[in-house]
Amino acid sequence: MSGTTTAAAGLRRRTAGAGADRWVVLVVLCVSLLLVAVDATVLHVAVPAVTEDLRPDGIELLWIVDTYPLVCASMLILFGTLGDKVGRRRILLLGYALFGVASALAAFAGSAQTLIAARALLGVGGAMIMPATLSILRQVFPDRRERALAVGIWSAVAAVGAAIGPLLGGFLLEHFWWGSVFLVNIPLMLVSLPVGRLLLPESRGAEDGPWDVVGALMAAAGLFGVVLGVKRLGGGELGPFTVVPLAVGAVLIVLFVRRQRRRTHPLVDLGMFARPAFSTAVGCIVLAMLALVGLELIAAQYLQLVLGLSPLETGLRLLPLTFAAMAAGLAGARLLRGFGPRRMVCGGFLLTAAAVLVLTAMGGSDNAGLLLSGFLLLGFGLETTLFAAYESMLSEAPQEQAGGAAAIGETSYQLGAGIGIALLGTVMNAAYAPGLSSVPGVPASASAAAGHSLGEAYEVAGQLGGPAGAALRHVAKDSFVHGLHVTLLVSAGLLLLGAAMALRLPRIMQCEAPPAGVGVPAPREVVQSRVSA
Repeated sequence: MSGTTTAAAGLRRRTAGAGADRWVVLVVLCVSLLLVAVDATVLHVAVPAVTEDLRPDGIELLWIVDTYPLVCASMLILFGTLGDKVGRRRILLLGYALFGVASALAAFAGSAQTLIAARALLGVGGAMIMPATLSILRQVFPDRRERALAVGIWSAVAAVGAAIGPLLGGFLLEHFWWGSVFLVNIPLMLVSLPVGRLLLPESRGAEDGPWDVVGALMAAAGLFGVVLGVKRLGGGELGPFTVVPLAVGAVLIVLFVRRQRRRTHPLVDLGMFARPAFSTAVGCIVLAMLALVGLELIAAQYLQLVLGLSPLETGLRLLPLTFAAMAAGLAGARLLRGFGPRRMVCGGFLLTAAAVLVLTAMGGSDNAGLLLSGFLLLGFGLETTLFAAYESMLSEAPQEQAGGAAAIGETSYQLGAGIGIALLGTVMNAAYAPGLSSVPGVPASASAAAGHSLGEAYEVAGQLGGPAGAALRHVAKDSFVHGLHVTLLVSAGLLLLGAAMALRLPRIMQCEAPPAGVGVPAPREVVQSRVSA
């Protein structure tokens, strides 16, 4: 009898994440997220070494860099909804295994084609891991107050991973070969796989109806086409290889939405978007990422090409942004209880817009104090926005749809990032290029080439030499700063739009008592954390 009772208690803990065990589960989930976030950026500093060793052509090099985020973004809905059907823990553990195998293949790749294939497998593994971590977190923390704290820690870890990727890659490249940036994943995955199998609870959504395989493949192919097209637009490429994937992807997504509306048991419950809090939170994630990624890209170019900082110095200058984001994530739960979703997301957007306007004072000379204050405000404001939007989205979704909701959130994140690079990059180029159209002593062909980017302008100036080269370099630098100011103003407008959108979010954070028997504190009545007048 006692053995049966003990087994039943153990089963409840395994399926619900009881007591203090849920915080151990959070640690395992955060380690998973850290690996995926690091891998998204760790290769950036290794590109020169990979180019020297594998000799890829321009197309192959582009695919080496872009395959991972492309595949990962396109398969988030596929694996997020599959986890709801067959078990989120099972999908997460499979993702661990695939991530480890793909890391070994990438580390010892002898050709560009092999490295591209390995990066694609890494993207599949990442798509398994990302939504599973967030959906398991949703299930393990049924109490919204605790879940808000857990989501804050989760988002802080994501910020850390994105920041340490280039630093870790630079350290490994100084002491080992480029493949070592992938090998670091293997020991961590070897530990995470048995630990995750032992500690993580299994959960799944509703058992009604079969999993829509055709719909999942349509969503994956459609998202792949859209993300690919958006990325190519961000690179300034407008041709059939950009327009066709974008158009085909958009058509597939429209067909996917129509298919889901007709099905009795849809792959993704589109009814979630009828909830104002859910749809608004998703829109806020897109707008926040749209502003963040484009600004980070342009800021890195400004620090290196205008101020002349090295890549390491550039990374160190951007660290305050990461530290501020970590602080916002860790303080997010308390802020959300005190201010509520509406004021927190709206305030985060307004704070970020203020940071962007502060950064418009950047000029051709270094102003370390200005950059420090601007990056601190930017990091804290954006992470505040993202945290509150993610938490609201996750809390609005039914628990049985947690995997699909997490996948929608992560897909919105990726789409926002891609659109941000395309949109703000286009604005930057439109404001930058006209200033180089008539530089005294510079041929029209050289001016046209210099108008593509500031880096290319410096190359052309070096080839010209003399007064003409010096004049081109000076004008290009001034034009870039002008384009930066215009881009920052456009970004501030988008952030203000996000603040207006956030007014549709709930004013208060509603915390319902968790279901009995899940190992959380004693059931309480519905609590409303009201905003002070």
